[in-house]
Amino acid sequence: TAIAITEQPVSISVPVGYSFTLRCRAEGSTLLQYQWFCQHQSDCHQIPGATNTDLPIVAEQTKLYTCRVNDLYGNAVFSDWVKVEVHQCVARGLPPRLWRGEPVIILNPTEQQVEVGKPLQLQCAAMGVPAPCYQWYRNGNLLEQHKRKKLWITHAKVSDSGTYLCCASNSHGEHWTNAVDVHVESTLPASSQLAKLHPGGAGSKKGHQIGLSKIALLVGNNCYQHHPNLMAPVKDVFELSRLLEQLGFQVVSLLD
Repeated sequence: TAIAITEQPVSISVPVGYSFTLRCRAEGSTLLQYQWFCQHQSDCHQIPGATNTDLPIVAEQTKLYTCRVNDLYGNAVFSDWVKVEVHQCVARGLPPRLWRGEPVIILNPTEQQVEVGKPLQLQCAAMGVPAPCYQWYRNGNLLEQHKRKKLWITHAKVSDSGTYLCCASNSHGEHWTNAVDVHVESTLPASSQLAKLHPGGAGSKKGHQIGLSKIALLVGNNCYQHHPNLMAPVKDVFELSRLLEQLGFQVVSLLD
């Protein structure tokens, strides 16, 4: 009978000095033996004495881990590789003593101003046990393809302008980064930009109308000091953003 791993270890993202345990469980027709391995940069090695189902660790450096499971017939399987991401500098984001592993944002994205055709990069980071998943939003709209800590757009377009933020979530909850504005500007000379906005000329009524823009500012307050937290505002901001954009508005969405 093949060896079946019934509990895989999970990746985590923790502050330096944090103590935790990686777990691996398997089933087979004979007695099973366990051996943990560790990889740091290009060095992969067997961890001496790590022959139990649980591997206690004190976080010091970011490393990868896997567990090999053997039976008495010489069969062997490996668990998933998991990443133990260790953050060295987390002064303001250091979780409280009773931290249960919920996401804690330790790096917020910063405002960007880029030229059309140039790369656009936004970055965030969060601690969590298990390691958080990431989802980026622009103007309150989910960006389906952007599910990593780094949002990377190789060739930025004017339509990529807007207000960005990211949600970090795991089984204990979710936490949002700060919202930041991204401006993608044309590289055309100022005179060409003006002509593009007002094709009928400065004295043209039609050109004047084209130059007008409709801007909507949506503010969703979810957390209040003297009131239970609300869930609807965040959802309402996202839904209203989508509707207003369909009506031709440029939407700026702010949360809390």
